[in-house]
Amino acid sequence: MHNRLFFVFFAFYFVFTNFGFSQNETYGIQMRQSYKSESKNCSSCKNAFDRKIREIQFSIEREGANLYFKVNDKDWFKSIFSTITDGMAIDVVAKERYNCDASLINSQIRGKLLKPIYFNKLIASIETLKNDEYRVMVGKIPTNLLDKDLEYNILFIGNKTLCRYQTIFNIQAYSLDLLDMGMYLDSIRFENKKIGKSGKGFKISTKAMRFEIPFQKNKSTYKAADIKSLYDSLNLTNFNIKTIAIKAYASVEGSLGRNLTLQNQRANSIVEALQYYQKPTIKTDVSTAENWVEFLTDIEETEFEYLKGMAKNEIKNKLKDSLAEELEPLLKNHRKAIVNLELVRKDYFESKSDDDLANAFNTAIRDDNLEEASKLQNALFNRLKYFEISPDILDKLEVPEQLKYTRFLNNRSAFRFQLDNRRILLTNKELETLKELDVNNKRINYNLVVVKFKMWRFKLAEIDQEVFLNEIKNLKTLGVEQNLIDRMLINFHILKSERDMQRKEYDSKDESVEYIYDSYNSILLSDIDYFNLAQYFAYYANIEWAAQLLTDKVRSINVDEDLLFYYLNLTLINSSLTKTDAYRTTMLNASTLNKKRYCKLFNSIEKDGVTFQLLEDVYLRKGYCEICN
Repeated sequence: MHNRLFFVFFAFYFVFTNFGFSQNETYGIQMRQSYKSESKNCSSCKNAFDRKIREIQFSIEREGANLYFKVNDKDWFKSIFSTITDGMAIDVVAKERYNCDASLINSQIRGKLLKPIYFNKLIASIETLKNDEYRVMVGKIPTNLLDKDLEYNILFIGNKTLCRYQTIFNIQAYSLDLLDMGMYLDSIRFENKKIGKSGKGFKISTKAMRFEIPFQKNKSTYKAADIKSLYDSLNLTNFNIKTIAIKAYASVEGSLGRNLTLQNQRANSIVEALQYYQKPTIKTDVSTAENWVEFLTDIEETEFEYLKGMAKNEIKNKLKDSLAEELEPLLKNHRKAIVNLELVRKDYFESKSDDDLANAFNTAIRDDNLEEASKLQNALFNRLKYFEISPDILDKLEVPEQLKYTRFLNNRSAFRFQLDNRRILLTNKELETLKELDVNNKRINYNLVVVKFKMWRFKLAEIDQEVFLNEIKNLKTLGVEQNLIDRMLINFHILKSERDMQRKEYDSKDESVEYIYDSYNSILLSDIDYFNLAQYFAYYANIEWAAQLLTDKVRSINVDEDLLFYYLNLTLINSSLTKTDAYRTTMLNASTLNKKRYCKLFNSIEKDGVTFQLLEDVYLRKGYCEICN
């Protein structure tokens, strides 16, 4: 798994409301003032936040009972305060406030307000930490709250007047990554990674297929004969099915347990029926769910749209009577399996041992039988892809360093690099040698640029950005497809913005972020690409762009689970969005895919949630109590 990072983003409101006060002591802080008076008292605070750039971050950090305000810009922190009556206070909020069997009381202070800390003490107590970070102690958790599930909101005070009430949201993230550029062998071979997970392996098969199989009501098995026409349509003369991933969906009427059992039986029967037609074992991954997404989408703008406002159990109860029969024309379309197949070329040399294959390859090279050598090399690559043999076999392939063999040398070097990305400098040296043999070879030049990206990213060499940018663009003259170059240009700006950020050249960084935002629609994106770009935008505090990127993806029943939950993590703080029917559909999709993970979003920050204070939102609270309580 990627190293997990946690970026803290903030929501707030200026308090000009007429909410009732809690019973907590307010220590003389004025909670309600006229707008004119409050504006005057809060001018320093307001100006500081108006000038705050995205890169300035702050949070509350707990050590035992002690609470610290932590910030990465001391000068900005000092600018919040201008008089001795300016300061901060912490509102300690317990999750028990949001118990589903209790009424939620609106109040300006949500928990226990701690004694304010004012200007002189704040400035005098600042500690300097590593990595240009600073902190100051702002309170102690009361003894009676120490064992409770807690979060900490910040009151920014101007002249003993509440100017800003800040809730902190935890947006989970993973290490930033580049868009996959693959390596150019005989064709482009992209890596085959899962979102949020590290993965070896890469796509060597030249075929991947996705299709749907409808299920008949109450039918739970498939026979080989039922699947034969499908199998024949795959035209598997030269391919075997290597992996099959099935997401089986039930229509929403009936009991959940029965629906999931039925779908699991159906999915496994499809696998068994396909396995009948080939000898190699098919690796399978089966998951099941009720199809709430398409149900709620299909009843939009129909006479049944009123169902969207009901809880899931209420809808199921309604569907126990004749309503299910009325809706059957829709429901029948929701019973199906989405099947993803990975097809790998048949190993026509399966009777040969690994050493025999290597020896046969060397013989073909010596005999200048290059077509046979290509088949033998790819057969070895296929075995290596699935870790069926040791990568040491590549050392046994004997290829002269001559112009007519650069294809095989490039394939070997690129393939080794995909097996082990740590071979950055060694691969660069190998490819530079090959370029001397064939200076305009598009595959070699492309792979050199890919490796140079890695050298730049990991600071293994000095990279002149202008020269490197021209090198990327010049790949076009060598015949490299524009779509591949466009991916590289996005990656160029990902790394450039990272360097600009380190040098605090924020305007230049923003130009790169905007370039990526304007350009990503021009390339074909995989789920991992969507995830990486959303992560990139969120890293630079462009939450709206990150959410916009994922919006169309998350209402599909075939959405990647990690991508869906990342979207929720980004958008749950948007109260104007959470009250919409479309968002409820998205939340039901998430809770159907993984209920435990969905409910965890509403944990405290210290327990890896976004924040339990999301439950101030009446729409989120209703869904949470329906699904998680």
